Amino acid sequence: MKFVTIPGLGRPVSRVVMGTMVLSGLEPNDAHALLDAWVDAGGNMVDTARVYGGGKSEQVLGGWLESSGRRDDLMVFTKGCHFDSKRDRVSKADLDLDVSLSLEALGVERIDLYMLHRDDPSVPAAEIVEWLNEHRDAGHFREFGGSNWRPERVDEANASAKRRGLRGMVAVSNYLGLAVANEPMWRGCVMTDEAGLRWHEATGAPNFAWSSQARGFFSGRFKADDPSDPDMVRVYYTEENWGRLARAERLGAERGLSATQVALAYVLNQAFPSIALVGPANVDELRQCAAASEATLSPKEMAWLEHGGPQP
Repeated sequence: MKFVTIPGLGRPVSRVVMGTMVLSGLEPNDAHALLDAWVDAGGNMVDTARVYGGGKSEQVLGGWLESSGRRDDLMVFTKGCHFDSKRDRVSKADLDLDVSLSLEALGVERIDLYMLHRDDPSVPAAEIVEWLNEHRDAGHFREFGGSNWRPERVDEANASAKRRGLRGMVAVSNYLGLAVANEPMWRGCVMTDEAGLRWHEATGAPNFAWSSQARGFFSGRFKADDPSDPDMVRVYYTEENWGRLARAERLGAERGLSATQVALAYVLNQAFPSIALVGPANVDELRQCAAASEATLSPKEMAWLEHGGPQP
């Protein structure tokens, strides 16, 4: 497993981070076995959120942390302030509530990395970064960032923090993948476009790429003439993406990798600190993700995956 440095966390983070949304639907023994396998494979961070499973994913993870005694082996990245059916929830009261509930469910004194799950551009970034600093100063989390935050909002938050001697956001978590999203999968999501890539390269800001494997688009389960999954059709069914899939299959066959592993390697071989969030449903998928973290793609191979032409 390869690692990357995130400011303030005190130790490097595995370049692949296990998502735990699936844990809420597993039996406790199966969920704990998956977490054990992740640490044994070299992973040292998991991603969760207050909204996953209505809080159950955090509870399952907290149960494993307590029963396994491996808290020191695993960093916890969780998120809060996700909107609900009635309103956006980016407010101080919502943040206070969600941080408190996450700490209780996880059974930890401090969360390693905390992110707002969504942004609300109507709320001044200066206010938001002040709330986050209050929780950091109270020891509720080590560092913080924004999931589905646009670069200009991160810049605004961090400029305000710098002026006032506060801590700024150390990372973001936006969509980035070999499959180009035609539109957001869910409301309020941010896709990393060309301008976003240039921003990351210029600032060095780390990105925790959610849906890094495009919800299984590269697995072979989906076909251009099969519209049975309307969300996948809406987001990923484009001529460009079918071409990228074909090239990932071709390169994977030559390198002894699956197309899904090639897609994961694409995320990990960006020109800035790029971390892939993955959601393995079983130990075999988990091990395939860990193996893909070792794959290196050249700039020419990255460009070929994107645009085609003569294969390097």
